[in-house]
Amino acid sequence: MDSRASTVAELIAARWGDHRPGLRCEDGTFTHHEVAAGAAARAALLTDLLPPAAEPHLGVLLDNTPEFPLWLGAAALAGAAVAGVNPTRRGAELARDILHTECRVLITERAHLPLLTDLDLPGVRLLVTDTPEYAELLTPYAEARPDPRRATPGDRFLLYFTSGSTGAPKAALCSQGRLAAAGRSLADQFALSPDDVHYVCMPMFHGNAVIADWAPALVTGAAVALRRRFSASGFLPDVRRYGATYFTYVGRAIQYVLATGPRPDDRDHCLRLGFGTEAGAVDAAAFERRFGVRLVEGYGSSEGGAAIAWTPGTPPGAVGRSTPGLVVLDRETCAECEAAVFDGAGRLLNGDEAIGELVNQGSSPFEGYWRNPPAEAERRGWGSPRSSEAESGGGWYWTGDLFYRDTDGYLYFAGRTDDRLRVDGENLAAAMIENILARYEGAEAVCVYAVPDPVTGDQVMAAIAGSFDPEGFEAFLAAQPDLGTKMAPRFVRVVERMPVTATNKIRRAELRGEGVRCAGPVWWRPPGERAYRRLTEGDRRRAEGPLAPTRGPSSVRRQGLEPRTR
Repeated sequence: MDSRASTVAELIAARWGDHRPGLRCEDGTFTHHEVAAGAAARAALLTDLLPPAAEPHLGVLLDNTPEFPLWLGAAALAGAAVAGVNPTRRGAELARDILHTECRVLITERAHLPLLTDLDLPGVRLLVTDTPEYAELLTPYAEARPDPRRATPGDRFLLYFTSGSTGAPKAALCSQGRLAAAGRSLADQFALSPDDVHYVCMPMFHGNAVIADWAPALVTGAAVALRRRFSASGFLPDVRRYGATYFTYVGRAIQYVLATGPRPDDRDHCLRLGFGTEAGAVDAAAFERRFGVRLVEGYGSSEGGAAIAWTPGTPPGAVGRSTPGLVVLDRETCAECEAAVFDGAGRLLNGDEAIGELVNQGSSPFEGYWRNPPAEAERRGWGSPRSSEAESGGGWYWTGDLFYRDTDGYLYFAGRTDDRLRVDGENLAAAMIENILARYEGAEAVCVYAVPDPVTGDQVMAAIAGSFDPEGFEAFLAAQPDLGTKMAPRFVRVVERMPVTATNKIRRAELRGEGVRCAGPVWWRPPGERAYRRLTEGDRRRAEGPLAPTRGPSSVRRQGLEPRTR
């Protein structure tokens, strides 16, 4: 392990001359030396392409191909920053992500070119990796060597998007020094070594894959194996083919792997550890029973402002133990919430008093958002009632996530404080989906909210006041260019009129609390199907799953729910 390197650039340069296998994808293998050389060539090209007065930012709109880590390394060596572009975004929203982060160069591949058709991207130079023109462009730089002296620990390195509740996604910042430190921390925590093989099957435009999988491999000098796109059926064959020992996951990836069905050779592999979020205790236990692989669930705010590490002895259902400075506060009074009280069955009895927002009052590595002062001020608590009511609240890091804490200091996740939805591991903003659904001809009013997924996270539900034709609505959704692949409602509730407050604000919490067990017609689109049909009682049981009454933010807050087992 390279414990001296303080920048990503130094970690890249340290692999020069290392001829062990360093990067594998499908049938291709690159040595660590070849990866460092490829990054150096691209860094030299990037230096020539970026306008002198421009922000040194490049966008990467790629699947998990070798070009993605090569351009991460190139950006590090050039002192530039990478904005990972989400290919599930569409139309104007996709253009907004690229332009907001001031990317002067956009790296993509032919498979994603249709996403860019008719987009207005002034001043953006497009490089298409799987073309002869791209290869010719790189040829003059083939002899470049990695020189880390241009980079400093404080250099901006990542601009990775995290969704807000009322507007467009925010681009969180991560410096070279913070990413290198995160890689060292995870390598130490899990005793990772140069002999490990890191399987990267989560998308690299997401922080999970880069921070929790690629970075510790870079620190230890381990090999990286890429999967172009996550595949449940391809998971175990990949693990065997590459000899993978470590992987990361988010959302329902674990559930998808378990759904492939057991085989007699399920334990015939080298995998020893998975690290991620939102697998759920039931699926984590099933994964270990079937594959013999321990999953470690962690918590870390997307922006890096707070983290909770699992340690041996952590009770089932808990994320980990609180550390100095990490507290659960009442959002209104800024007072610390009471410790959780459980009954004999492990059910939370004092949810109203125990549940609050997780706040880091100590030293936070949060480095801000790109050109978004209001969002940054909200996250730090500046200029808000929360900061003025707490004696030194200004500058604390407010995670936006709800937790409760037991008497032993262990923390339990209880949902989110705003109207975000987390679908298949991705945060979505209700307001953005509402703006799209409001175009539907039959809609007089629209409200979008989360209902619990039977395994983990949320599903999208929409209430529509007005007329509703399921076939017409399906055709409408298919015609919306800016409707991301995870935004389409799983459930549609048709109401005569929206429930509103005295100030004519929709009672979103009321709709969310009723969920799919509400009065009036509900239409739904079952998993894997495109057509909407009327929801029956049998469908409700199927959609909710056996654990649904204890899942999700709304159910957690109801006293007497959310069992915890010691």
